[in-house]
Amino acid sequence: MEGYENLTPDRLSDDRRYDSFTNGKVLLGKKKHHLPAMGWNSWNAFGSGNTEALTKAMADKFIELGLKDLGYEFIILDDGCYKNQRVDGLLSNEEVKFPGGFKALSDYIHEKGLKFGMYNDIGSNLCAGAAVGTCGHEKEDAKSYVSWGVDFLKVDNCYYLFDNATFSNPTNARFTFAPAISGVTLKSAAKEESFTCGTNLQVSGNGVKTELLEGKNFFSNIGTFDGTGPEQTPVGAESGEIYFDVEIPEDGTYTISVEHINGAQSGMGSWLQVAAQYQDETLYLYDDFFGKQPVITEENKDPKNPPAHTEILTTGIEAQLKKGKCRIRLMNHRRQENTLNSYARLLEGLNEAAPDHDIIYSACEWGKTQPQNWGYKVCDSWRILNDITFRVGSDGDPGVGTWTGDYTTSVATQYSKAVIMDEFAGLDKGWNDPDMLMIGMNGLNGTQNKTHMTMWAMMNSPLMLGLDLRRVEKGDELYNIIANKDVIALNQDSLGIQAKRVFSSLAKEDPSKEYIRDIDRVDILVKPLSENRSAISFINVAETDKNEEYSVDMALIKKFLGDKVKESSEYKVKDVWTKEETTNTTGIFSVKGLKACDNVTLVVTPC
Repeated sequence: MEGYENLTPDRLSDDRRYDSFTNGKVLLGKKKHHLPAMGWNSWNAFGSGNTEALTKAMADKFIELGLKDLGYEFIILDDGCYKNQRVDGLLSNEEVKFPGGFKALSDYIHEKGLKFGMYNDIGSNLCAGAAVGTCGHEKEDAKSYVSWGVDFLKVDNCYYLFDNATFSNPTNARFTFAPAISGVTLKSAAKEESFTCGTNLQVSGNGVKTELLEGKNFFSNIGTFDGTGPEQTPVGAESGEIYFDVEIPEDGTYTISVEHINGAQSGMGSWLQVAAQYQDETLYLYDDFFGKQPVITEENKDPKNPPAHTEILTTGIEAQLKKGKCRIRLMNHRRQENTLNSYARLLEGLNEAAPDHDIIYSACEWGKTQPQNWGYKVCDSWRILNDITFRVGSDGDPGVGTWTGDYTTSVATQYSKAVIMDEFAGLDKGWNDPDMLMIGMNGLNGTQNKTHMTMWAMMNSPLMLGLDLRRVEKGDELYNIIANKDVIALNQDSLGIQAKRVFSSLAKEDPSKEYIRDIDRVDILVKPLSENRSAISFINVAETDKNEEYSVDMALIKKFLGDKVKESSEYKVKDVWTKEETTNTTGIFSVKGLKACDNVTLVVTPC
């Protein structure tokens, strides 16, 4: 991190601010209508131990297994392929593991009709530690990737300078939270009015807390939830602001004085945004470090010993306000805005290096800044949580992949979050990414592998294999799962619609929105398909058998999906795993009993 201490985030254009997230507009000519990417990534199987020889072996195995013909096309180098430092400011291959260089490896993969992917990070370092992140090097790195023939970029979020990222300096929270605020006074020659915590100073969104500090009530946690872990629902407001409504008597200069405590720890930072919201216009008044800054020392960088900031400050800003009804907003949306801006800077570099490029751009920022809100503006997919396994480089060992587990490391944890995120996905946006497939890495049994594949296909998640493909042979159990054409077709259907959960045995009101972490349940997902077809998936998320009958009828399906599904007096029904074909004349689809972690998935075609 040396040399980055004095950096502050870029000044932002309006199209990269929080208020633009819901306008549906992409940035920088980001191309739309990419279906979810399919391929293989080196990280889960080999970790930083991947090599040129292993990568070529995976490409060879792709052809031997016929995976290219099934839609799998990307071979992606993850972390561990670069030298630990830049060479003359440029990225360079690690010469022992990748002696032929990246261009030669790219050519080898392209000659097989496959596509070549690489990895980097928006921070100063990669997650494995190499000091070659793209921050400050976006343009030269983009030129390198174009010259190497890169078709896919996975870009991580470690050591990110303007956030309290997992492996970064925890005091960087000063960028991503506003100070704790007790009160605000608006003053001019014509008006003076005060607003205080607990009375007429209000809260919008979620997450803001009221705390007693130095004998006074303060609002803290003014910022955005950290979405890296599984605790936070992805649906709804992911951040909070404070505000007051006021009548501005005349155009002119006003002083906005804020009583605050600055910090450099989660929930209490030092960066403040102030905006005046009129009915048809937003005036951004302030966006910077605010007031006297806390002293950061080597000792208080330790997250167990954060800086103690108890000094109550009063800091004022001058603002030009217009006559009329106005809402003054005090906030900090920089956690999301900074990250969007950094991913956008690399896309700018790619556009400059190759204006007609069609590189697939994957944001691997672990759901930290709730990328479902902004990712569509610059990326083709965005990770929704931290890694699905931390046992990287242990392919074939027991327990590498798990159905359930602590934190994010399981199929069920990732699925439970992604399954209610359909509103954020689509051909005009991009795809929610619950991380790579753990099929075949051991730890999951055959039934769990099949359901894992079904879940990811129904949710339009990228299908990135993570196992050592040399353990797969045509016609074996693993092959029959990853090569199931009917399941792949769900993921690659031309409509590009993520399945919606229309029933969950644990849902209280709305199964399509409720975030349910308890896995002792059965879910029913429905996915509209081309040619008026639909897919219905009955999924037992539990690790115990369910003997009840579960049903869904067209009335319930249409309640959630409307005209996206077509009713008929008769349907042809195909089970995508057993291949059994039947006819249904009732419009009621049901299963009687589901084994632990099993699924029944049907493609329904109206006659």
